[in-house]
Amino acid sequence: MDQVKNFTKGFIRENPVFVLLLGMCPTLGVTSSAINGLGMGLATTFVLVMANIVVSLVKSQIPDKVRIPAFIVIIATFVTVVELVMQAYVPALFESLGLFIPLIVVNCIVLGRAEAFASKNNLVSSLIDGLGMGLGFSFALTLLGGIREILGSGKIFNITIFPEDYVMLLFVLAPGAFIVLGYLIAIINKMKKA
Repeated sequence: MDQVKNFTKGFIRENPVFVLLLGMCPTLGVTSSAINGLGMGLATTFVLVMANIVVSLVKSQIPDKVRIPAFIVIIATFVTVVELVMQAYVPALFESLGLFIPLIVVNCIVLGRAEAFASKNNLVSSLIDGLGMGLGFSFALTLLGGIREILGSGKIFNITIFPEDYVMLLFVLAPGAFIVLGYLIAIINKMKKA
């Protein structure tokens, strides 16, 4: 039962974007479309899961003085893997996400989960926690990007929903990210109180 709680807490109860308000830089920067949100979310999920696994395995070997730098090196290794794979297999998405991919290294969600959870728990719990938080982050970015894309361009995943006459360019631009995120956080807070 604890494993199920660890997995599901990343979706609503402790969602990194809507509840903990972590990872705001990529959240606001790359979610101009659902595909960008999904791509960034899945890249972060891979790094989060792999970093949690490695940290949980080597936690007893890392001296306290160099714990955080060691975690950053572990995270940077997996970010490099993601960056090279995306550059080779999905170059358009890689180009669209740009600088935000290397910034996963300093994403407080990844480092925070390595420090707060993986360094104190076993392999299976760390894997499940990383997967739950990563998929919750992916869900949040995809939802935010999808709403912004529908309102801003009338499309989602390049499928036309509304004709161009009914779109609002504001939602594709940076202010649209703040507006949609604010409304989504308000809805989540209302749901949690009900």
